[in-house]
Amino acid sequence: MPPALRPAPAPATWSRAQIGALYELPLMDLLYRAQQVHREHFDPNEVQVSTLLSIKTGGCAEDCGYCSQSAHHDTGVAATKLMPLAQVLDAARAAQASGATRFCMGAAWRSPKERDMPRLLEMVREVRALGLQTCITLGMLTDPQAQQLKQAGLDFYNHNLDTAPEFYGRIVSTRTYQDRLDTLRRVRDAGLKLCCGGILGMGETRAQRVSLIEQLAGLDPYPESVPINQLIRVQGTPLQDAAPVDPIEFVRTVAVARLTMPKARVRLSAGRQQMDDATQALCFLAGANSIFLGERLLTAGNPLAERDRELFRRLGLRASTGACAAQA
Repeated sequence: MPPALRPAPAPATWSRAQIGALYELPLMDLLYRAQQVHREHFDPNEVQVSTLLSIKTGGCAEDCGYCSQSAHHDTGVAATKLMPLAQVLDAARAAQASGATRFCMGAAWRSPKERDMPRLLEMVREVRALGLQTCITLGMLTDPQAQQLKQAGLDFYNHNLDTAPEFYGRIVSTRTYQDRLDTLRRVRDAGLKLCCGGILGMGETRAQRVSLIEQLAGLDPYPESVPINQLIRVQGTPLQDAAPVDPIEFVRTVAVARLTMPKARVRLSAGRQQMDDATQALCFLAGANSIFLGERLLTAGNPLAERDRELFRRLGLRASTGACAAQA
């Protein structure tokens, strides 16, 4: 076997230099390594399917430059109140019937108010009672809130780092990177699994992508679920004219995420509607093994379920019916 392709033991912790070296590998070597690691921990032809529902849309006090739901941006997204439980459960049942095994609920908040917690906890309990894994994203949490969600049966909490710490201030000013890390710690202290990733295509450099992966892989433990998002350029946001990320660079990032977080589910998340089938196939080869299924992803479009099923058929992939990760 050529030296470049010989599998090497993964380091206990990944340095920025080591992650950068992975990015610099010839693409075929990088994909080969990522596929080897992927097969050590997962069925290579199985993809976990989640569905995401916006349970409270718009009017968020944060100024995240990519987000259509920020009250700081004029994007035409109207603010709504928290969705009624019956409507959430109808959506969860429909997701389950379509093959989803995890139901994710997202609320456009800086952080949840105490008056909303009883309804949120009821949503978690009732969705989990359907036999679905539960995930929720509510912004920043206090320690008691994280504990309450755990006691209600929540499986995963989503709270993305978005980008590298050194680039973060150009994207968000209303919340610090440390605020995000503090919420991740509270989630872990409560015994919850973590869904945490980032967004590509916001004007960051490769070095800053390396830094993001370093942050994610350096969490102890690293997230069980790692969504890799491609920026959806929304009119009215500061990033509406951002240059698209190169598809091969996106594939490289998926492969590097797989190598540095070998037991995580790596999810193709926002922006998948803009990818052609060949790019998605390369991402699956690179180690992606989770997607969102459905017509919408919070306020943005998502590939139709039938298109996904046809792509799975052509690639010989199948939807997972069991647990979502080796660590889960």
